[in-house]
Amino acid sequence: MPVTVPLLTPDQIAQLPEAARSVVDYRKSGLSLNHIQGCPLDCAYCIRHTYGVWEMTQPRALMPDDEAVRQLVEHPYFQAHHTPVQIFNRATDPFLPRVKGHLFNVLEDLDARGLTNHVLVITRYRVDPEDCDRLNRLANIRVTILVTFSGISDKRIEPVASEIAEKSLKTLHAHADRYRVILYWRPLVPGLNDTPEHMAKAVELSHHAHGTVFTGLFYRDEIADYYKANNLPEPYADTARRKIVPETLERRVLEAFTDGAGGPLFRKTSCSVSFAHDVPDYNGHYGVRELCDICPVKQLALCAQNHQVPTEDAVRDLARRLPGREDVEIVDITERAVLVAGLDESPRYFLQHGLGFQFHDTRHPHKLRLHGRADIGWVPNEETPA
Repeated sequence: MPVTVPLLTPDQIAQLPEAARSVVDYRKSGLSLNHIQGCPLDCAYCIRHTYGVWEMTQPRALMPDDEAVRQLVEHPYFQAHHTPVQIFNRATDPFLPRVKGHLFNVLEDLDARGLTNHVLVITRYRVDPEDCDRLNRLANIRVTILVTFSGISDKRIEPVASEIAEKSLKTLHAHADRYRVILYWRPLVPGLNDTPEHMAKAVELSHHAHGTVFTGLFYRDEIADYYKANNLPEPYADTARRKIVPETLERRVLEAFTDGAGGPLFRKTSCSVSFAHDVPDYNGHYGVRELCDICPVKQLALCAQNHQVPTEDAVRDLARRLPGREDVEIVDITERAVLVAGLDESPRYFLQHGLGFQFHDTRHPHKLRLHGRADIGWVPNEETPA
């Protein structure tokens, strides 16, 4: 497994921010592997701002690929055949020319282990027919390529042309056999890429994917600071820890896709990925029923059939695998979710993926109809079910 991007020295790695030095961390859609960091695409809203590596514009490796895969599968939170995995989704694009070889090294290593985990790969860059052929040769892991498309034409905000992602989406869909492809329509921002023409384009592209998921902008403090420092049009007056999708924007998206105009549409990444592979949602969103009103009937039936409210004993049995967190405080268990107190995201997601059921923390309540998003742009709602 040769390294084709420069390998950082231990001294160079020690100078990285603490968050950037962690090559395996948990995000909602799975354990995220990021031993290669640095991206020249320079989208202004990139999550790299929050990890302190925005200035790293050229990909660099923190370790060889085989060592990274070993750390992933030996991670305390990794569950063979259960834990969804994301590769290079935090600090680079996996289909950059010098990164692509590392992506395939990781995919083929995981596949050779006989693992059947979901593996999510997010890109907005070029994917060639030869890449598709190599993806189709993977025999075990469930690979989904999520092609990020926004239609944003302001080069100050998104320098890379959306036409590149459009072509990649069509190429991937045309050659798909074992893998699946999702139109990852994001970030939707009012006044920037929500015109009727933008909506119509997304509807058109949805027919070149196995599903479409739409979402808004992560507008964290670090990203807002960058916008201000560079005199970019600020999309919102406030920042938020969750993605922002105003209610009126969601309504217009749903209207654009009504009456079969577009392909299958989802609010959540895991819902679209699970539908594409004909399996129930691994994040257990079925309990949050207002999420499901746009889902295909076939998928609803599949999720309903597999929706099982865990017992307190089942939660505690799995929680014993949490390093130092065997004392999980369970506040309530409902049809919607297990409500816990004082449990950070990583252990919460571990339990969620292990049991296929939503886990919410009392510090971050999920408000009715917001679908786990920021409340910016929504009419205040006092109902806060688990």
